[in-house]
Amino acid sequence: MSDPGRDDEPTGPTGPSVAPLRSLTRFYDRLAPGYHLVYADWEASVAEQGASLDALLRARLGDAPADVLDCACGIGTQALGLAARGHRVTGTDLSPVSAARAAREAAARGLRLPTAAADMRRLPCPDGRFDAVVCADNALPHLLTATDVRAALAELRRVLRPGGLLMLSTRPYDDLRRDRPTATEPRVSVDGDGRRVVSFQLWHWHEDGERYDLELFRLTGPPDGNDQDWGPVSVHRATYWALTRDRLARFATEAGFTAVEWQPPAATGFFQPVLLARAGRPVGTG
Repeated sequence: MSDPGRDDEPTGPTGPSVAPLRSLTRFYDRLAPGYHLVYADWEASVAEQGASLDALLRARLGDAPADVLDCACGIGTQALGLAARGHRVTGTDLSPVSAARAAREAAARGLRLPTAAADMRRLPCPDGRFDAVVCADNALPHLLTATDVRAALAELRRVLRPGGLLMLSTRPYDDLRRDRPTATEPRVSVDGDGRRVVSFQLWHWHEDGERYDLELFRLTGPPDGNDQDWGPVSVHRATYWALTRDRLARFATEAGFTAVEWQPPAATGFFQPVLLARAGRPVGTG
């Protein structure tokens, strides 16, 4: 196992850099049409997560609506909730299929949500454009090297105005690296045809003890509820870096963020731990 204080690049079959973007894009492109089925009740999650993030925003930036970038918007789970609460939200995502669905979901709700396909390390946004940036639901740990994590955080700071707010959430990796789980509990939802959909994950930890390969399984039942005829089964695979709170806070500080703090779900109402930080002034400015 690597020294937890070091910023090692992955070794072995994963290679010396981030997992191929083409593979990760394909992962989310394939998931996008049915991604809402990962949740027991997606609409409820949109409302609940939007309320939690809105409360964090207003407590730190004031009660006026904010210009917000959701830099890993997916199908819109956080972006839609924030837009419904009056914020001016822009969404970007590595997956063009996910970003397009987020825009359609917004239009169906009468909300404005411009979206674009973009890598969070190279955002198509001007400097200082946003009051707040959201990077939620374990998106950043798709970046598997210190170089790529630093590049993404530097880019998030660039698009924030000085003093702007970063809200970044991950899984509780301090606990998960200690326990090294190998699977998640199954979650049951119902699709548009009334069929039960069961989702669960298998985790395969790398030798470094920090990174893991995830397999997301989705089993679909028949519309008549006949338990003897389940199928089809889909499998989606991705790799994550289980970044601890201290290491991610250090990366954020190195990228130019200040007032870096972690807030637990019990304090925010959000379903994951949230890193909050303020954008410092760019180097060389007064």
